[in-house]
Amino acid sequence: MSAAERAGQAPGRPGGLADRLGAAVRLRADGRPEEARELLVRLGAEHPEDAEVAYQTAWTHDVLGLEAEAVPHYRRALALPGLSEADRRGALLGLGSTYRVLDRAEEAVATLGDGVREFPDDAALRTFLAMALYSAGRPKEALELALTVVADTSADPGVTAYERAIRHYARDLDDLS
Repeated sequence: MSAAERAGQAPGRPGGLADRLGAAVRLRADGRPEEARELLVRLGAEHPEDAEVAYQTAWTHDVLGLEAEAVPHYRRALALPGLSEADRRGALLGLGSTYRVLDRAEEAVATLGDGVREFPDDAALRTFLAMALYSAGRPKEALELALTVVADTSADPGVTAYERAIRHYARDLDDLS
């Protein structure tokens, strides 16, 4: 099921909201993010308690390069009940990545770290955390995490042949033995 098809399907959602939210997601997916943003901002004003509306609004602001404007929408989406697990993961990743783009590296590390603690097997969250760690001036931790993600997720025969060594160096980059 696509994001547009999932949008608005939470139980108890007011009539018409599901259709309007789905339409906004389709507009963004169809390359019309400004129109999607206009609709989502209206929906957010009408339904400030709806976490999915807040998340889709944040995402659309990010698509438009309006990262600073996306932050309060991500924060609201994460604070409200009702996000699906997939959307919660996406909101944590989106907010953390947005903080990094805004040169707020410590907030990026905190947000993405929370995401990794909540969803420890999510390779995308761990990868974005590695980038945030690098931006926060912690390159050793960043590379250790990135190497672990590579070892955990790669099916490349060259990587899998050296998986044991990669994991060893991920634990101790300074060991040259």
